[in-house]
Amino acid sequence: MTTNSCPYEKIYPSALEKNAEYFMAHAYNLAIDAWNADEVPIGAVLVYEEEIISSAFNQTRMQTDPTAHAEMIAITMGAKKLGDWRLNNCSLYVTKEPCPMCSGATIASRIGKVFFGLEDPKMGCLGGAASLHLLEKSNHKPSVTGGILSELSTKILQDFFKLHRRMDQPISQ
Repeated sequence: MTTNSCPYEKIYPSALEKNAEYFMAHAYNLAIDAWNADEVPIGAVLVYEEEIISSAFNQTRMQTDPTAHAEMIAITMGAKKLGDWRLNNCSLYVTKEPCPMCSGATIASRIGKVFFGLEDPKMGCLGGAASLHLLEKSNHKPSVTGGILSELSTKILQDFFKLHRRMDQPISQ
């Protein structure tokens, strides 16, 4: 584990207005937990009927599992909680645009809406580098909204990687 704790403070949004910023703040708080666990700071929450039913942060290093992305863990936990692999009426909030694997999982699980913070033009597959959700022959096309609390998500990721480059501890995602 890193000796450098996350320099950012958690956000405590009011539950009076459960909007995209409210749920993304919870995902952001999980990104802080990821940093403190020496993981790439990405957090995700899965929402059903305006309640968070599952949440996770990246755990690829902790689990020595390249598929242990925040989105994958939150989707798996949410499906188990609902007792169904179809998550049509769920919304996923994640601090960074999902990669090809996580984008595919959102489509395969039939998630209705995906919200993300930081756009990823290199590996994001919900509008950044590619648009898997817009494949012509796909039978499921979730609605996608980016840019929610993007400044916070951008800053925490950039600073995490700057710190690890200085410490000469290569971390890649």
